[in-house]
Order: sequence, then structure tokens, then C-alpha cells
Amino acid sequence: MYQTPLHCEISEPEQAANACVIWLHGLGASGHDFVPVVPHLKIKNDAAIRFIFPHAPEIPVTCNGGYIMPAWYDILALTEIRRINPDHLHQARGAINRLIQEQMDQGIHAERIILIGFSQGGAVAYHTALQCAHRLGGLIALSTYLPNPEALDEAARSTNQSLEIHIAHGDYDDMVTEKAARSALTWLQEHQYQVDWSHYPMGHEVCVSEIRQIGQWINEWL
Repeated sequence: MYQTPLHCEISEPEQAANACVIWLHGLGASGHDFVPVVPHLKIKNDAAIRFIFPHAPEIPVTCNGGYIMPAWYDILALTEIRRINPDHLHQARGAINRLIQEQMDQGIHAERIILIGFSQGGAVAYHTALQCAHRLGGLIALSTYLPNPEALDEAARSTNQSLEIHIAHGDYDDMVTEKAARSALTWLQEHQYQVDWSHYPMGHEVCVSEIRQIGQWINEWL
């Protein structure tokens, strides 16, 4: 499933990049989805941030009748916190870790790499950032949930225990419930992570005020 490198959309800064944002899309979407958002983030003029938008592989998705679509992992049942294929999640985490390593090999320090994930992409971002072998710059979880928190290796979590995490969710999200998203918040708080919660008057989507807030977080971190 992840035997070849991920295809990615890449937005380069005007000068040589010294920071990177890796942004993961949701189920059935593509790396193209969030590319148009970049100009609206209002990133500082002197920032040299590379934005990477990987495409998930196309696989059969059980909860959608086996229909083949872009997905980071198979969803077996649309329970409130999805029942998923854990091996696929592990493979997705490995693929994003390889992207992180590629950026480091190009001279970008891990602490200047941020992960952002929307919906299913957010679940992958959670599992990747929380277990990454390198101290990252930050994690933003958009309209998402934390599947299988019991699978998060405690020893691996130590590197990013002080990672700053922002969760953002829509008040009217009927795809990923607020309860599902808040269960991630509760788990992170119980495990002493630096995490906060923002909410917006929207459904399962992103909105202008949220995009501006994401830009502020990126500017603060980088």
C-alpha cells in the first residue's frame, strides 16, 4: 500500500526553504485540496516555509461498500471514533515519517517541521507526531479524532511529550462529532500534553477565521 513514495503537491517559498508544513487531507480528497489555502494563511513575508500536501493512496474502503478512493487507511465501521485497519494506520505513519526524514536530509531541522491533518489525515498526523523520533515544531488537528490511542507507544511518545498541539473543530460537524474530537483532547490532557481547543461555527470543513488562526499558529512557531 505504501511501498512507493507518496506523490505530493509542493508549494515552495521565494527563498530557500528553512521550514516545512506537511498537511494531510481527509478521506476521498487529495493533496490538491488545501493548496489554495496557503495565500490566505498570511504567513510573514520573511518566512521561508515549504508546504507539502501528500496524496493518500487509492484503496477500497469497507465502510463505503469497498469503493476505491483516496484513503490513508481503511475504515471498517463508521462508529463515533472510527473502527479502522490498524496496519494501514501504521503504514501511513511510516510514509509521513519518510517525508519528515526527506526534509531533514535537505537541511530542515525537525523542530521547524509542522504537521497538520484534516479528518482522516488528522488521525494520521496524531499518530505520526506523537510517536515521531524527532522533536517536531507543532501539530494542528482539524476536525478529527484519535483512533486507537492505546496503540501509541509510551516510550516513543517521550520525544514529543512537550509538543504544542492545537485542536480545531466545527460546532455543526456531523461527520466527526465534537464528542469524538474532545475524546482526543481529554486523552492528551490526561497524558500531560500542551493542547488547546478552538471551535468555529461550521460543519466538517474549514472556514476563513480558522484558516487565519492556523496562519497565526504557524507564524508563532516558525
